[in-house]
Amino acid sequence: MPAGDLFTSDQRRAIDKARTQASADADLDFHVFVGAMDGDPRSEAQRLHIALPAAARAVLVVVDPRARALEIVTGGEARRVLDDATCGLAALSMRTAFAAGDLAGGIVRGLHQLGDHARRPTTLHTDPP
Repeated sequence: MPAGDLFTSDQRRAIDKARTQASADADLDFHVFVGAMDGDPRSEAQRLHIALPAAARAVLVVVDPRARALEIVTGGEARRVLDDATCGLAALSMRTAFAAGDLAGGIVRGLHQLGDHARRPTTLHTDPP
């Protein structure tokens, strides 16, 4: 997560904890990139996503604070549980926090929302009666 001086060490830990928790909850690989994007943000986010290991299972949240750009890119497997509407709601929540000056909190909130939505339901009984 190249974020330079944008975050304190506590904020970086909170983002990493939220990313790790979302990955565990959803059984997907969540990644965060915060920094300047060259060119079209969507194209750059897709380029970064393709380079990730196991891109089909990956969810990439890209934030360019200077350009006020936010992109959420999902791989094929991740897209089965995180559709455009779900990602749009998480992005709206993140943008609201960003507008209030809370970059780290917005990222954490968005990761929690995405992880919660993609969480696999707990199965209480798997044996037939």
